[in-house]
Amino acid sequence: MADFDYDLFVIGAGSGGVRASRMAAVSGMRVAVAEDRYLGGTCVNVGCVPKKLLVYASGYGETFEDAKAFGWQNEGATFDWPTLRDNKAAEIGRLNDIYRNLLANAGVTVIDGRARIEDPHTVVVGEERYTTERILVATGGWPFVPDIPGREHILTSNQVFSMDTFPKRVLVVGGGYIAVEFAGIFAGLGAETHLSYRRDLFLRGFDRDIRTFVRDEMGKKGVHLHFNQQVEKIEKQDDGSLLAHAAEGAPLAVDMVFYATGRVANTRGLGLEQLGVVMHRDGTISVDDNFRTSVHSIFALGDVTGEPQLTPVALAEAMALVKHWQTGQAAEMDYNNIPTAVFCQPNIGTVGLSEEEARDSGIPVTIYKSDFRPMRNTVSGRDERTLMKLVVDSRNDKVIGAHMVGPEAGEIIQGIAIAIKAGATKETFDHTIGIHPTAAEEFVTMRTPAS
Repeated sequence: MADFDYDLFVIGAGSGGVRASRMAAVSGMRVAVAEDRYLGGTCVNVGCVPKKLLVYASGYGETFEDAKAFGWQNEGATFDWPTLRDNKAAEIGRLNDIYRNLLANAGVTVIDGRARIEDPHTVVVGEERYTTERILVATGGWPFVPDIPGREHILTSNQVFSMDTFPKRVLVVGGGYIAVEFAGIFAGLGAETHLSYRRDLFLRGFDRDIRTFVRDEMGKKGVHLHFNQQVEKIEKQDDGSLLAHAAEGAPLAVDMVFYATGRVANTRGLGLEQLGVVMHRDGTISVDDNFRTSVHSIFALGDVTGEPQLTPVALAEAMALVKHWQTGQAAEMDYNNIPTAVFCQPNIGTVGLSEEEARDSGIPVTIYKSDFRPMRNTVSGRDERTLMKLVVDSRNDKVIGAHMVGPEAGEIIQGIAIAIKAGATKETFDHTIGIHPTAAEEFVTMRTPAS
């Protein structure tokens, strides 16, 4: 080991890379991490954190409106994009500094620049060459934009948080969680918002009831939904506006086109192919249960290895990998019943199997559902509803799926996820006293099966 400059060289200082670097250094390893863009990766800089800040901002318009029914007078409220943009940037800068300090305090050497793997034990950054016993690739994902005419006019999540001006009219293209989240953000902040998706319904992979409920609620909020529509060309007009051409219907004139059509593994230029590292057809890196690639000294984790592309999963993988190195025992990762949230408006929270997944697996299920108007909306008059759903294995009464659309769905489902992970049955839910008056109590008061 002393023949190498480092025991571990990490490429990518996102969530997984930073956690692995810190934990390995604390355990006594000599660690370096290279990052060519920004510390904290996608989540901190152009993902979860700034997106959630924008979600908060986009909800205030409705809050101001609803407050009138509760006696508050607040005429004249206006939205200023530069204020939000700059305050968001200041917060992200603060987090970047925290990450750098965390790494420094753990004894990790931070190297700024794009790394390339020269051989199984050598990494090159710029003109410098570093030798290492192990290499960990944690470079995450990158927004995918299809090769269509006018793609140079398209924005992705890499640019949207730092826009100079806020658009009056925007087209969001895509059907995943990023697309529906940003459609809500743009609409909530006052833009005329259109969402175009090439299939008949967005959020593929989520429970069907959840998908249709969100579709209806988004429509109430003024988002114009265009399903079964494939954008084929973006054309810039003399006045600076954009025309989005699709095979179906007339061209749509907007001021901005935002693409959220998936993410690809950020592996270009790393030198993996030349070393014979096995990769999947979608560009993700193939690893075994201990995160080792086909090259013995090279490991990979996080989004770069494929689904599930979630920050907490990358953190857990990093912890499991370092523990594996410390103990020699197999890395322990359980990808079942991972809870997740979509911060569209209203929010989605989900854990476990959807009804469709359960039935397709041959599991006999009993379904419980509750669709209601939250108390806050009964006074404000807002036409927004909440949906809660439990999927129960009819053979043993275990709750194998919980799904919600409504305010603070992620906060509520996090607690439900613990119960499901612990093996709670529907009887357990039924015997739990609810907190009244809350929306969450509906999860323990649903008694009559819907199907």
